[in-house]
Amino acid sequence: MIAKCKAIAHGGNALEYVFRERKLGRILALHNLCSETPKEIHEEMRLIGDYNSRCKNKFLRIEIGIAPKDEPQMTFKTLNRLALLFAKQMGLDDHQWVAVTHKDTDNLHIHIIANRISLGGQVYDTTFVSNRAARVAEELSRKYGLTIANEVHSARPHRKAQANPARDRTKQQVRSICYTLLDKHRGKGLSGHSMFLYELHQSGVTIDRMKNKQGKVYGLKFTYGEHSFKASEIGREFGFRTLPKQFEIGNAQKPIIPFAHSSTRSTKDSSLIAQVAGATVDVALDTAGSVLSETGEVTALQTHGADYAEIAWQRRLRNQAAKKKKRGRGI
Repeated sequence: MIAKCKAIAHGGNALEYVFRERKLGRILALHNLCSETPKEIHEEMRLIGDYNSRCKNKFLRIEIGIAPKDEPQMTFKTLNRLALLFAKQMGLDDHQWVAVTHKDTDNLHIHIIANRISLGGQVYDTTFVSNRAARVAEELSRKYGLTIANEVHSARPHRKAQANPARDRTKQQVRSICYTLLDKHRGKGLSGHSMFLYELHQSGVTIDRMKNKQGKVYGLKFTYGEHSFKASEIGREFGFRTLPKQFEIGNAQKPIIPFAHSSTRSTKDSSLIAQVAGATVDVALDTAGSVLSETGEVTALQTHGADYAEIAWQRRLRNQAAKKKKRGRGI
């Protein structure tokens, strides 16, 4: 058995919810109440709650879950006794409360809606009330031989997948490929970044950007064969923000200047591979820049190379800032 408790202000809505026709199983107990409909029960509780005008959250919502293997022994009498004992140990003898069961899910559970204001006008103390409810549920479970929530070890599919030996072997292969290519192209600027992504794709490893509901990129996912891994599983150097820093020239904390490779490239960097990579980057930047100038917004170009759209967008912002500075100098 497991339980949680929370102080709420919307007692009327909570009562309407627990008494909803397609959800309601049975009414287990009505304590210090005369009515049996949610509207009338809320009115009775409101009359007592008016004794205290300073309290805002005047109701308690308690949910008690029953373990599936304990359900066969849960008769109406047993459930009624559990609800009464639970409320008593929670210190609700002098409060109004109603307990019902729900039938809308496969797991049997009890809902208790209680008035936080006692019949004498005192406010129920809710300090660590959810922990208190969990402790009471554990005590009752031990006393009556029910399943204790903390002792149940449920099977979790995602843990099974991560414990798969084949997945672990694949992860080691991906990690070896990534670190080998990173050591090869580290510190070579944008061309090194492009060649790293190109050779990674040639090795069978693809990188996908993970986005939230707002469409913003928050991480990278590495896929090799039928297995996918978060960047954190491969290594701390391969995160969405940390990976570009590995290719910065000189200072590791200095941001990459996208157009530096075409104006400051040394003679040693004029090899055939670097020339091909530089030409590819230039064409991609020009294409992304033209798209941005036409649409006026960032377009997500799905490639396995550098994020050319974002680089072109940053270059456009720098150009706009430079124009503003030049315009201000003539004033």
